[in-house]
Amino acid sequence: MYSCTRERAIYASDPAQSRGRRIDQNSQSERTVFQHDKDRIIHSTAFRRLKGKTQVFVAHEGDTYRTRLTHSLEVAQIARSIARVLGLDEDLAECLALAHDLGHPPFGHSGEDALQVVMEPYGGFDHNAQTLRIIEKLEGRYALFDGLNLTWETLEGIAKHNGPLVTKDAPAESLPWAMRALEDWQGLELETFAGPEAQVAALADDIAYNNHDLDDGLRAGLFSVADVCAVPLVGRMFADVRARYPELDESRLIHETVRDMIGYMVADVLKESRVRLEKYKPQSADAVRVLDAPVIAFSDAFRDEEAPLRAFLFTNMYRHYKVNRMMGQASRVVTELFELFIEGPNLLPSDVYAQCDGERSEKTARVICDYIAGMTDRFAIEEHKKLFSVSGYL
Repeated sequence: MYSCTRERAIYASDPAQSRGRRIDQNSQSERTVFQHDKDRIIHSTAFRRLKGKTQVFVAHEGDTYRTRLTHSLEVAQIARSIARVLGLDEDLAECLALAHDLGHPPFGHSGEDALQVVMEPYGGFDHNAQTLRIIEKLEGRYALFDGLNLTWETLEGIAKHNGPLVTKDAPAESLPWAMRALEDWQGLELETFAGPEAQVAALADDIAYNNHDLDDGLRAGLFSVADVCAVPLVGRMFADVRARYPELDESRLIHETVRDMIGYMVADVLKESRVRLEKYKPQSADAVRVLDAPVIAFSDAFRDEEAPLRAFLFTNMYRHYKVNRMMGQASRVVTELFELFIEGPNLLPSDVYAQCDGERSEKTARVICDYIAGMTDRFAIEEHKKLFSVSGYL
């Protein structure tokens, strides 16, 4: 049992000391700037679309499998719990968790890979950079600005979701086009780590997808409980639950085991993070950023335990032939839509076509990419059917 505290740690991000927004709005609201950011993300079109975007299974394959939306909500819950225990800003951690997948195209990583291939001559595609593009430019809801006009801390946390982006081995020139295209991307200090709340959100993402992909894979019948129990960490967890509840049916057994796995991973993050915070003794969120290592982390021992689970999921789920078939079809949908639109942009909806400047131009390619990346799985499939099937409009 971990005691929770609402007292702000000295190294937490303080909304009262935020570096502000691109456009100052002088809000007098009683809510903090990070609460405002979270509200803007939840009310965005891109966030709503996540309900129809794949996590692993194409969204319409079943009603109970995770989508990008349910995954993001689960990440947010884990992030908020960890942030609370460590005295961090819960709203910022939750905000970053909710926003981290906004840039994903339809059909998960297969859709992203397909867009990267077709967009290679025009600057490429990267879902993390696309998230920034959405919140800085593509969301068109507010009277005074494009995008969502989020705080610097939220932008920074999204940009550096996976750590520093500019390193000795990855110079600024190697950044994805969408990030380099942002007017002041250098101001996000891409050579440093993100603040502590962003580090929490990144690990919450790892915890959520490992456990929930395991859960979905079992329920989809891609592998059995006996199969996954060959992974030492998972086998131990299933054995512990069986010992406590020997008569439990398999569905509840899976649920209880996944709960225990999440708790085990969260406990490891809290223990290791406390060790690092005690070692570095950062006196502010900025002090966390300039350290030579993250302060929120799994232990090395856990990473060793986790590796066989990741390998198992890669082989038995992400590369399962049923998933491969589904993702192969999805990749063709994305590729064929792009190729059709780049040759004939007048096939695009009128408001989208109005943004183009001719066939096969860089601007037109980016407009088409934004259009496809914003589609849900179902919408992409329906568009493909309309455009490639004789009976599509009949």
